[in-house]
Amino acid sequence: MLGSAWLALVSGASVAVHRRDVPPAGMVLPPAPVTRIGVMGMVTETQLEAKPRGTAPWAGSAGTLVVAGRDGAALADIAASEASLRRFLMGLPGVDQVGAEARTAMLATRSIKAASKLAALELVVRMIDLTTLEGADTPGKIRSLCAKARHPDLGDAGVPPVAAVCVYPDLVGTAKAALSGSPVAVAAVATAFPSGRAALDVKLADVRQAVSAGADEIDMVIDRGAFLSGRYQLVLDEVRAVKEACGGAHLKVILETGELVTYDNVKRASWLAMLGGADFIKTSTGKVAPAATLPVALVMLEAVRDFDTATGRQVGVKVAGGIRSAKDALRYLVVVRETAGEAWLAPDRFRFGASSLLNDVLMQRTKQLTGAYVRADDFSQD
Repeated sequence: MLGSAWLALVSGASVAVHRRDVPPAGMVLPPAPVTRIGVMGMVTETQLEAKPRGTAPWAGSAGTLVVAGRDGAALADIAASEASLRRFLMGLPGVDQVGAEARTAMLATRSIKAASKLAALELVVRMIDLTTLEGADTPGKIRSLCAKARHPDLGDAGVPPVAAVCVYPDLVGTAKAALSGSPVAVAAVATAFPSGRAALDVKLADVRQAVSAGADEIDMVIDRGAFLSGRYQLVLDEVRAVKEACGGAHLKVILETGELVTYDNVKRASWLAMLGGADFIKTSTGKVAPAATLPVALVMLEAVRDFDTATGRQVGVKVAGGIRSAKDALRYLVVVRETAGEAWLAPDRFRFGASSLLNDVLMQRTKQLTGAYVRADDFSQD
């Protein structure tokens, strides 16, 4: 006999998701390892702890991470030197690749009940960073994109605005003017996007240009070459420098997970970005394949959950690249709810970086309201 449906709170409404795969409450998993890591990154204790069925994580990682100490001083000690930072990152519990992929494949089979689907779709709209990052972008295209961001469906004033519009730094001023008076933020990619290969002073100038033009959010890219060659301190120092240059703007740190090769590297890069002060960690630039995937999102969500447990600071997650359908977006919401919890089911904790996703979500929303599908060209294509 399978377990009953669970309820997740989405935008103030209950979203019921059918569970077809989890045994009844009360069943206990085999003991799962809990690794305790001291402030200098050395593994000091490993113990076994039985967890009730349904308690996360039970498939996605090799255990639950506990970082000793919740204060800022403990984290500062971790990054006090290249050696201590390396010990900490290499001491993080490894990711069970088979488990992570199996868990997300299982979560992808769940469905949201029709009565709750409308609220879930509108939440997806509010989580979208509507993006254009093309060499052919023009001020006119940006103004059209901003109009859509403010009013995604001109035929229905009930559709909420998106979270942000994401553009290149030189077009921030245009976007800021077009979004004046609206709640939609302006995000700008920076730090030699998408490669991240430039001198630090060039990267910081990129950030300062965008911030001075009015950017509310900065999406930086890490130097993957430095990360993959083990120069973790350099990556951390760059994230910290960019965070300082952001001033009051929020910082999203793009890991470019498609180039990081392993889930363990995704986990380490996530922690590195958070130690550097990231407000969000982001999967991809959208310029490299593979981009966002459910298993990568799971690993990153586990990282922000564990970071919150260790420090009391919540960091958001942004998935970008290849998410084009409402069905895919709803699958991500299920993974968010089951991994990080309800606190991350909000635009200030989870985002979709996308261009074509919005129209499919609008089509599915109309279907929920009217019972009939509309054509894609009934919505603007900007």
